[in-house]
Amino acid sequence: MNRRRKPGRQEPRAAIPSVDRLIQDPRLAPAISREGRPLVLEELRLLLARERAQLKVAAAAPASPRQLVDALLARLEAASRPSVKRVFNLTGTVLHTNLGRALLPQPAVEAAARALAEPCNLEYDLAEGVRGERDAHVENLLCRLTGAEAAVLANNNAGAVVLALNSLARGRDVVVSRGELVEIGGSFRIPEIIEGAGCRLREVGTTNRTHLRDYERAIGGETAAVLRVHASNYAIVGFAAAPSAEALAQLAHERKLPFVCDLGSGSLVELQRWGLPPEPTPAQALRAGADLVTFSGDKLLGGPQAGVAVGRRDLVEQLRRNPLRRALRLDKARIAALEAVLRLYLDPDRLAERLPTLRLLTRSAGAIAEVAARMRAPLQAYCGALAAVDVMPCASQVGSGSLPVDRLESTALRITAAGVGSGSGATRIATALRALPIPVIGRVHDDAVWLDLRCLEDEAAFAAQLRGRSLAPAAQD
Repeated sequence: MNRRRKPGRQEPRAAIPSVDRLIQDPRLAPAISREGRPLVLEELRLLLARERAQLKVAAAAPASPRQLVDALLARLEAASRPSVKRVFNLTGTVLHTNLGRALLPQPAVEAAARALAEPCNLEYDLAEGVRGERDAHVENLLCRLTGAEAAVLANNNAGAVVLALNSLARGRDVVVSRGELVEIGGSFRIPEIIEGAGCRLREVGTTNRTHLRDYERAIGGETAAVLRVHASNYAIVGFAAAPSAEALAQLAHERKLPFVCDLGSGSLVELQRWGLPPEPTPAQALRAGADLVTFSGDKLLGGPQAGVAVGRRDLVEQLRRNPLRRALRLDKARIAALEAVLRLYLDPDRLAERLPTLRLLTRSAGAIAEVAARMRAPLQAYCGALAAVDVMPCASQVGSGSLPVDRLESTALRITAAGVGSGSGATRIATALRALPIPVIGRVHDDAVWLDLRCLEDEAAFAAQLRGRSLAPAAQD
């Protein structure tokens, strides 16, 4: 609303229409019906307050009633848009922490929706007619899939680690190798987690080499547990050493201590079956002698956000009795979704086609290249003369700390701005893609935008939103 004040007019702020007058505009009726009169009145008062403030500092004519209503409708439309929205994850990271990690299979989506929309037996024993245990809905499945005696849930893996350490080692020492004092996304740092759980960290060994004798010397009267943390987002190679899980378990048991493994990624199956790099499973850790294993639900497991602790029944019962468990427990929707996902693992022969995470990880390079060939033309039409779109080989990654050094062969559409250097054109193109109705999230690399197509399955929706639109308005200054 760029307006110049004409000479001889009244004080601009006095000419601003009243709230009562503007609210009667018939164009606001649908918004009032949809949003409610209180919200429309609140937004209108905020708009008029901003208008008065602008007129106080600038010599301008007041907006007309029509302009004010237009501005109000725009504010209401913007306010009604959901903050959490669908995006196209074309970053090349399958389990992208910032983009929601694992995609749920349809049975899990339906189970969560039912749990949210209708009463359910979340904590009710239907056979006995008494209060039940919410973790019981998945405990038997988790024990069957991992070989554990018992299982307990938390809201995420960090919660499961805190619950385990606080239950087993509060006020005492936890022995950990210096090479495992990791930090992953969101400032999850093992030393701070141990401290937050009310325990004392006892570091052993060095960053690259820790020996069994280091653990032996560190264990004393104040030691409550031996902790092994699976490396996330990094790998130590070269002159490196660490004792096996079997050796650590034997030492811990000789000293009558629990051996706790934080696996993080939550893979329940051996990935080599599908040609993927190996990742340790809870079943393997338990067979090696771990007494308690924690892992995530929304990483390689392919389920909802959850933390799981499986292992010896007596240790799990200690976690179950901890008052912290109530603060860290899962809600009904995620328990229902997790149960549905775990049931898919009972049929491993069809798991890769039914579990989205495994389906995307095992997608063939040839199939992804075919997607790139089909999507290049609509993307080039959208970019016009402002950018060139090329089909390029690239490498995807699993993400969320899983298989940190392994890459998967993939194909990308590379968008290079025409006649623009130093990356500024690529930044503007990336911004324009994020402004589409379904935002497209890629990555900027070597002064170009790369869209890795491993995770693009809804080609129709991707191409449809490009038709009739142009990169030009958003990509130019």
